[in-house]
Amino acid sequence: MTEEVFLAEQFERHRLHLRKVAYRMLGSVAEADDAVQEAWLRLSRSDADEIENLGGWLTTVVARVCLNVLRARKREEPLGVHVPDPIVSSEDGPDPEQEALLADSVGLALLVVLETLGPAERLAFVLHDMFGLPFDEIAPIVDRSPAAARQLASRARRRIRGAPTEPDASLPAQREVVDAFFAAARDGDFDALVAVLDPDVVLRADRSILAPGQAREQRGAAAVARQALARRAQFAEPALIDGSPGLLLAPFGRLRLVLRFTVAHGRIAEIDVVGDPERLQALDLAVLGDRPASR
Repeated sequence: MTEEVFLAEQFERHRLHLRKVAYRMLGSVAEADDAVQEAWLRLSRSDADEIENLGGWLTTVVARVCLNVLRARKREEPLGVHVPDPIVSSEDGPDPEQEALLADSVGLALLVVLETLGPAERLAFVLHDMFGLPFDEIAPIVDRSPAAARQLASRARRRIRGAPTEPDASLPAQREVVDAFFAAARDGDFDALVAVLDPDVVLRADRSILAPGQAREQRGAAAVARQALARRAQFAEPALIDGSPGLLLAPFGRLRLVLRFTVAHGRIAEIDVVGDPERLQALDLAVLGDRPASR
């Protein structure tokens, strides 16, 4: 076995862990994969014999790459709402690779909250609270002392605590609410839409589907219902989005939107919409099969 093959095998042992770290840091499957690939490139150019803890070294590299991505994102969209990439699977469940990524997943709702944190806060919280990395290892990544890194995580924890909406436990019950929402949207029934929405429902959408100057976040049942009526779902196909009920809008077989719903207390509390063509193109939708879209 050559040294290069041996190194590649060692890297593969850590790939899934690195992908989980990167996805939770970035909320983007494509960017997470890019960060993991960058870690492999740096490893292949390094003297592996001098690396005592390969897993820790790779995690540090991925974390630094993600930190740079987050800082660049904040400069480009300082006030923007970034909707994390969804993990899409059929109603029969995710394939083995998706299932591994979704295992002990924080869920899209928390990923959205993580987007409100500063890059250093997010890194400290993700690495310590989600992956158990000690603060003395996190500190050099964010160029702070261990005590300051602890404060970053503590500040992030206070902002996150209680923020994510806890979805209803029953998947069939969630599906029933989502189906009722889209039936009302197709029929143009404003009152029926409002009835399945939480009064404080929030809809988040990426910029690609919005008119110039339109807010990327809508709040309140009436506002969200009006938004839904403006985009009646004529080509909706059910799917699991991050393990929760959702729909794909694919007119004439071309994917246009991915919608993920959070159903709490029998009503829709959150809707997250991804419509950016490049992000949609990166999604693996083969597992959805040939089920026709509903009309």
